[in-house]
Order: sequence, then structure tokens, then C-alpha cells
Amino acid sequence: MANINENYLELQGGYLFAEIARRVAKFKQEHPGADIVRLGIGDVTRALAPAVIEAMHRAVKEMADADTFRGYGPEQGYDFLINAIIENDYNSRGITLDAGEVFISDGAKCDVGNTQEIFSTGCVIAVADPVYPVYVDANVMAGRGGRYNAASGKYDRIVYLPCTKGNAFTPELPAKRVDIIYLCYPNNPTGMTISKEGLKKWVEYAKRTGAVIIYDSAYEAYITEEGVPHSIYEVEGAREVAIESRSYSKTAGFTGVRCAYTVVPKELTGTDGKGNKVQLNTLWNRRQTTKFNGCSYITQRGAAAIYTPEGKKQTREIIGYYMENARIIREGLSAKGFEVYGGVNAPYIWLKTPGDLPSWEFFDMLLNRLNIVGTPGAGFGTCGEGYFRLTAFGSREDTLRAMERIKKGI
Repeated sequence: MANINENYLELQGGYLFAEIARRVAKFKQEHPGADIVRLGIGDVTRALAPAVIEAMHRAVKEMADADTFRGYGPEQGYDFLINAIIENDYNSRGITLDAGEVFISDGAKCDVGNTQEIFSTGCVIAVADPVYPVYVDANVMAGRGGRYNAASGKYDRIVYLPCTKGNAFTPELPAKRVDIIYLCYPNNPTGMTISKEGLKKWVEYAKRTGAVIIYDSAYEAYITEEGVPHSIYEVEGAREVAIESRSYSKTAGFTGVRCAYTVVPKELTGTDGKGNKVQLNTLWNRRQTTKFNGCSYITQRGAAAIYTPEGKKQTREIIGYYMENARIIREGLSAKGFEVYGGVNAPYIWLKTPGDLPSWEFFDMLLNRLNIVGTPGAGFGTCGEGYFRLTAFGSREDTLRAMERIKKGI
């Protein structure tokens, strides 16, 4: 009989959103007539932009003609999309990238979960707390988590960086040396941002210690305030220490279409067992060409359409719709006396549970009393206990209904 990877046995419970789905399914079975408003999982609800649909339709027609049919594409992505990314997402902000540094994929979740494969299992990782669960779970699966301590709710090999009201939900530098640092801004789940000076502190730390930053900027398109960095590469020297991942899931509604990209600068290196420097770009390229056959041509044509004048305008309108939902939620909760964070530069609202009610108890209360689904903060880490996340990705009607229920029912 085949032996299993016992690191999987260290994973705790089910995946957060799977547990939410399980509880909601049980509630629906017991209350089949309940009108449930879902503001939990960050899944979009608006249709794809017309420019995207038109581009994908044209691509489908190409696939129907032998002369324009596309088979296997480059694992790294098609040049037309890579060039559009470099010109619009980076050059426009004074950042220079080489085409060989951008890798198209089928999701930022996949990339931030898979990037750890190019590092030694002996590496020590640091994560913010609360944190997007994939950062932790992917490393636990690989063996970097160590043993889980039920009393503390933490893994003994992972360095946790508390993000609390006291530090404006931005972590302090680790007290001990770490090798890999996961940062996410605008942040999921808190919806908070980090300043350029704050990012500079992390870049300088990484340069000083030889650490690598894995920077998840999946929500950068939701930044509304001036002076908030959209990319870690806005900080001088970041190309030497950081990998950056972005997603079209929330930017352009591609949660069901699947497209993202990761930037791995050629200056970025790690060391082998003998202390020799190794280019991480080369390793990531090798990993992708071995395990990934590339994002589909039709999907990449749709993604490229986001960068056309029409696509930009239509995408901004969709993002504006969700950010109006965020405003409605943020102001509605504040009017009820909730302590509220986020919702200004991100589509997530992070709220303190009333009376320090445990997060999962607040989840059950909202579901049972008001038929509203949110996300318990405890599912993102120990520092998330006593907090709750609501998403602005619902419809306007559902957002207004949820706020009306909270206004009358809490």
C-alpha cells in the first residue's frame, strides 16, 4: 500500500470556504424556504465586460478555422497579453519589466500556492495574521509548517506576524530571521493597505537578510486613494527580493474564467546547498513548463481586451459598482455602531464582532437570525478571532437587503 504525504495530516479541519459552504448547506436543508444573502466568499456577480466577451467570441471563431486554430500555447503566456500587462500595469507606473519576467496562469491562488515549490522545505516562512489561508496550507502540505499546536492555534515552524487594531493591521518586521515572507495588499481579509514607506521597510529587510517576499496584489485595481502603492516594484530594490502575483478574477470578473499572472524578476535569486546563487526566474519557468500547459488562448484574448480603451472603461465601471456596495456596507455598519475597517481601497469590510462574540458564533447568529452569510475572522488566523469579513461582490439588491436586515435585526 502506498504511503501518504503525512504533511497533509497536519492540515486543520476543512478549507475555510468549504466549511462555510457546509454550514450553509445544512441550514438550507433545515430551512428550505430561507432567503439567504451571501456576502461571504469573494465571488463576483457582475457579467463580464462587453469588450471581454467580444474578444473571446472572436477567439472562438479563430478556433473554428484550421488556418487560425491554436493548439498548445506557450506555458509562459502569449506575447500579446504579456506586452499589454507590461505597458499598462507597470510601464505606466514607471516600472520596467522584461517579457520573460511575466508568467500568465489560471489564477493567483494557484500561483501563490505553487510558488513555494521552488524553495527548500527547510525555509522558514512568515505570514501576516490574519491571513489568506492558502499561504499557510500550501506550506503545511510541503512540510514547512511543522506540528500544529491546538492550544495556540498555530504551527510551530511558521512565524506569525500579528495584524491588529494597534498596528493598523500592518505587520511588524519579524523578531527572528525568516526566508519567505507573504504580504497581501490591499489586504484580504482586512481590506487595509500599506504605504510605500511601509513596503520599503520590508524590501530593506529582505535585502538585508536574503529573504524573498511573495507579494499578492490581487486587489490593486480597487485602490481609490492617492499615494497607495499598486505594486511592490514601486519601491526601489524590490526587483531583487520580490515575486508579485495579480489576478483578473476580481479585477475583471474572471473567477469562473480563470486568468492571472506572476512576475518573477531576473535579478531575484536564492541559494543552493553550496551557497551558490540561483536565478528564481529560471526555476519558476522550469516548474511551469513541467506542470502547466498554459492558460487557454480564448481566455488570454479576453484578458488582453481589458487593456483596450473600451475594456478599461467598462472594467472601471464594474469595479465602481462593487466599491459602491462597499460604501453601503461600511456606512451601514458604522451607523449601527460597528467598528469597521477596509472597504475604501478594497472590496472587503472587516468588522469587530459585537461584544467580542467569537467569529463562528457571529457567523451562526447572522445566518440563523438574519439569513446573511459572511466569513468568520477566526478562519484567517488567531488574530482574526473576534472579527468578521463581509464582501462587496454581491448584487446591489442583496447588499441593500443585507444592510436593512442588520439595521433592523441587530
